[in-house]
Amino acid sequence: MMTTLIVNIDNDKDLPVLKEILTRFGMNYKIDKSQATTKNEDKLAKKLKQSFTEISDWEAGKTKLQNAKEAIKEIEAELNNGI
Repeated sequence: MMTTLIVNIDNDKDLPVLKEILTRFGMNYKIDKSQATTKNEDKLAKKLKQSFTEISDWEAGKTKLQNAKEAIKEIEAELNNGI
């Protein structure tokens, strides 16, 4: 009897650890990154749409711009956590 386990990994940094654990237990595994890529692409598209909305609001005088240093810190934090 064979059991299949499907796991969605949001943090790519966890993947090597999980691969090592499966290998040490002698388990066969297959990695399919296509679904993860689609999920990340969806997150990126949502962020881009939000950015365009914010730009339009700024151009219309509806909002003020965020401090550039703070914005860069937020972007870097999101990139380090995988969008």
